[in-house]
Amino acid sequence: MAVTVDTQELETKVRDMYCHVARQPHGQYHFEMGRPLAERLGYPAELLDRVPEGAIESFAGVGYFFDLAGLNEGECVLDLGSGSGMDAFSAALQVGEEGRVVGVDMTTEQIEKSSRLGEQAGFGQVEFLKSHIERLPVEDASFDAVISNGVINLCPEKDSVFAEAARVLRPGGRLAIADIVSEQQLKDTIVCDADLWASCIGGAAQKDAYREMIEGAGLRIEEVRGNRYRFVSKRARDACEKYGVKSVSLLAVKDA
Repeated sequence: MAVTVDTQELETKVRDMYCHVARQPHGQYHFEMGRPLAERLGYPAELLDRVPEGAIESFAGVGYFFDLAGLNEGECVLDLGSGSGMDAFSAALQVGEEGRVVGVDMTTEQIEKSSRLGEQAGFGQVEFLKSHIERLPVEDASFDAVISNGVINLCPEKDSVFAEAARVLRPGGRLAIADIVSEQQLKDTIVCDADLWASCIGGAAQKDAYREMIEGAGLRIEEVRGNRYRFVSKRARDACEKYGVKSVSLLAVKDA
């Protein structure tokens, strides 16, 4: 998809929105948030009970993928767009104290919140780094799994995100993500609307193009499924109905 949105305006809008998500989790947004959303998407209650409440209240994901990721004790996991840390902490509970989880996010307020919550709750195997996910500050082939939830659609350089995911994965490593895609190519007036990008609508790639970007990065898609996700505002719902905007979870593998 040719990107015609003003990328500087987009980044400003996204930063502003997710600053509010971190600081004001009970505000009004185009999307749902919090534990009721997580449970409907498939997060087990027994897992959520062990995650810091402050991370759950700012959770704005679009799907569940941990069953696809199949995380094991001692593994290293990278979370792209880690927000307030709910998925990073969920991953840490699965890889255990011998494992390692790194969350990457470009929003200062989210990094500050997730780092504080992790320290308070004793998640010593988790660290959070401020960076763009198109340019990851980590070494090649250093992770067993890369995860991401509702974030890649916010990036104008999606092919760079998938290339970076492939770079940092070890041979046989897994990419397990949930994201927003569309059945039809969105029209320019939506693609150029930074507000709709920041609300997880405008940046939704057409599903076949999305798949091609993943495969073009050298990752083999093994499973794709739809999620029970819905947008809140009428404007967002109208775009979903017209263009088939929807949430999917998928698993892709880097061949050995």
